[in-house]
Amino acid sequence: MKNNVLAIILGGGQGSRLAPLTESRSKPAVPIAGKYRLVDIPISNCINSEIKRMFVLTQFNSASLNQHIKNTYHFSTFSNAFVDILAAEQTPDNATWYQGTADAVRQCMQHFLNHEFEYALILSGDQLYHMDFNEMVKEHAESGAAISVATLPVNAKDAPDFGILKTNSESEITSFIEKPSTDQLAGWSSDVSSEMKDKGRIYLASMGIYIFNRDLLIQLMSNPDTKDFGKEILPQAIGTHKIHSYEYNGYWTDIGNIDSFFEANLGLTDPVPEFNLFDSTNRIYTRPRILPPTKISGETVLDRSIVAEGCIIDSVKVVRSVVGIRSRIGKGSQISNSYLMGNDWYQNMGESDTMVDTHDIAIGIGERCVIDNTIVDKNCRIGNDVKLKGGSHLTDQNTDLFTVKDGIIVVKKGVVLPDGFVIE
Repeated sequence: MKNNVLAIILGGGQGSRLAPLTESRSKPAVPIAGKYRLVDIPISNCINSEIKRMFVLTQFNSASLNQHIKNTYHFSTFSNAFVDILAAEQTPDNATWYQGTADAVRQCMQHFLNHEFEYALILSGDQLYHMDFNEMVKEHAESGAAISVATLPVNAKDAPDFGILKTNSESEITSFIEKPSTDQLAGWSSDVSSEMKDKGRIYLASMGIYIFNRDLLIQLMSNPDTKDFGKEILPQAIGTHKIHSYEYNGYWTDIGNIDSFFEANLGLTDPVPEFNLFDSTNRIYTRPRILPPTKISGETVLDRSIVAEGCIIDSVKVVRSVVGIRSRIGKGSQISNSYLMGNDWYQNMGESDTMVDTHDIAIGIGERCVIDNTIVDKNCRIGNDVKLKGGSHLTDQNTDLFTVKDGIIVVKKGVVLPDGFVIE
């Protein structure tokens, strides 16, 4: 079955809700868990499911995403496996950029049809989950459906953020509403497992993961007026084509905003995290780097934290935090409930010594800093005695150096915070 599947990974739009992390990169290129990028999740799920023909559709701020994919996913010369990037392009027949998820697929159909496939597996590039797609493809084929939608039970609080659907006794989708208001939820509850009922998760939400039969996809993509799968394709197909609900009860989160991104990363530090990075059967693949082991000096305390390769940590306290590749943290600093994305390069010793002499700020975190409820983007230079204390007491704001959203401080990529800088 898997040899008849072609995976199409959508790179997403501008990602404004995830700003400032998306000011210079697309959503799928945002670093996660200290060493991966979000796009590694769907690609890894495909590889683990032995689906090894993948297209990634990109548009906004796609340079770093394109570079990451090009440098990461290499397959045998004698294999038909590939991860190909399809950037939005203007052609004589089409002068516009992607206008939505369905329009992105439509504009790239000529490339897909160069390959043999029976099913098109359409995925999002900004979600965190493990899934064996073979099970979904098998259920799709056995149900005789033309379209399958992966669904997840959610509660009333989260339901307005999703497309909500209803099914009959054979798991066939009979009705669909895109992002209903709380007032519209009456009558949209579904028959879910007792475990889900106990958690109040009684509404079936679309996960934005679809399977289309090849012939139907070609037919649907011939209509240029439909731009989006959730808003138009699915509602219009109900009653016309058999649409199957593949119910998924595992961990899944949509990285749609700063708060969900922050919680997804800090959740990885839990004693038994809902998303398991330490699973040999569900590996997450990423760019292989030749980095030294992390070096920890002095009276450093690490508690419930993840530390990536190549870090230099000197007499600090790190609690419930994620420390990304090549991070440098100076003496006496305290990091808690934070995500340090790390750095793309090391400063050589001579350059670091010169900076100390001239009072310039070295890359990384300085000495005696206090960082709490904060995301520090890549390649930042944070001086000594800096205090960054996020929390509900802070109002939302955006400056050239940092952004505050929902009490979370986000230090922008590559900025310099001088000695004694304070946000609290």
